Amino acid sequence: MSRHISFAVLVVCLISGCLAADDDLVVRGGRLFDGTSDTLVDNPGIHVENGRIVRIGGEAPAAAHELTLKDDDTILPGFFDLHAHFNMTLVDKRRDEVDVMPLIYLANGATSVFPCGEFDPVAMLGARRAIDRGDKVGPRIYNSGPYFGPARPGWKADVSAQKIRDEVDYWAEQGVRGLKVKRISASHLEVLLERAHAHGLTVTGHLDSGFNDTVNPRDAILMGIDRVEHFLGGDAITADRPAYDSLLHVTPDTPEFARIVDLFLQRRVYFDATLSAYGYFGERGPVYEKWTDERRFFTPYTREVTEGRSQRIEKFGTVYQVKRRTLKAFFDAGGGDLITLGTDHNSWGEFLPGFSVHREMHAMVLAGIPAAEVLRIATINGARALGLGDRLGTIEPGKWADLVVVRGDPLDDIRRTRTVHTVVKGGDVFVTADLLRQAEGRLGPADANAAGDW
Repeated sequence: MSRHISFAVLVVCLISGCLAADDDLVVRGGRLFDGTSDTLVDNPGIHVENGRIVRIGGEAPAAAHELTLKDDDTILPGFFDLHAHFNMTLVDKRRDEVDVMPLIYLANGATSVFPCGEFDPVAMLGARRAIDRGDKVGPRIYNSGPYFGPARPGWKADVSAQKIRDEVDYWAEQGVRGLKVKRISASHLEVLLERAHAHGLTVTGHLDSGFNDTVNPRDAILMGIDRVEHFLGGDAITADRPAYDSLLHVTPDTPEFARIVDLFLQRRVYFDATLSAYGYFGERGPVYEKWTDERRFFTPYTREVTEGRSQRIEKFGTVYQVKRRTLKAFFDAGGGDLITLGTDHNSWGEFLPGFSVHREMHAMVLAGIPAAEVLRIATINGARALGLGDRLGTIEPGKWADLVVVRGDPLDDIRRTRTVHTVVKGGDVFVTADLLRQAEGRLGPADANAAGDW
């Protein structure tokens, strides 16, 4: 007989190890969105062996553990955040936090993340290796290493081409999955692309307009960049001023906009809009309504020193509205399979990355993208963008068993993704409430004496 495991005893199983990834697992009940179609179906049974899905439907192996879900539960592929910052600015400086944030990402269903530029790449490598060994709990971290370009403290404008090659070689040896450039010059980008691609690494970029020795996304695409962050660029964003100044006035009904969209489509370049990241700074609206108290994860001292802290940048509030329109136009032009999900949220003590995964999906739906497409953007598109589409992103035989279980139908209301209560990563089963309990009260310094380390 199979060993039946109900949701109520999953926490006990986690502690005792009865749901280890090398055990067989069958997920029964609920409904299934496998990422390959637009509909939900009754779950015929997901069979997992050694962390991989071996079949959908059919009889369960005699020795399998069985996870039985409720009728109104929906199973989704694990979410993939391609701009998942672990950094936060709580006291005086920005730093990557690698002890608590992995728990929060995983609890929200983000089973895979790409940090997209690391302030402390050594700490981020250590976090990835600890998770891979099983010493820490967290998502699959696909490291990006440090920023390449002036966004990195200490970056020198006259850095040599050989120095860039040597750095790319080093980080490739450390096992990064891709690299992130930010405000880089054209000459440096060209060298980095050549070396990164020689290692099989993807490159993404926070680019600009061409202003002040930066690179317009159009020119980066022609050089061979794999992904572009934040805005599409092109002739609508001119080199006589910074990109965001132009972006305020971009509309999708111009020849300039059509040209840059066509270039993305022709070159098959992925676009990570990080749509919700800008709305934090303006009139926030329904995307930013809190469904849980995110501040409970900070230490009492951190809650005290960040009480009432908020950030308003009028320009970014306008950018948020512009990006909603331009993202929908990019989707309508045929770019749906090139859009990825990225949260790009640096916490200052009010909101937390991890929960932002759900805000980004909600913002995309409000922009006019159908919920089924948004779920694919949040799953298979991210996997494919990092060259992992054969392993992750859909619920199919042969793929790693990364699953998210939510209550209700997210195709009817995308906000149902916020109700994630169970996460499976590589066959390991986690209860969201348990992960969040482990994270409570731990973010930030414990007192003024510890603030210097932050």
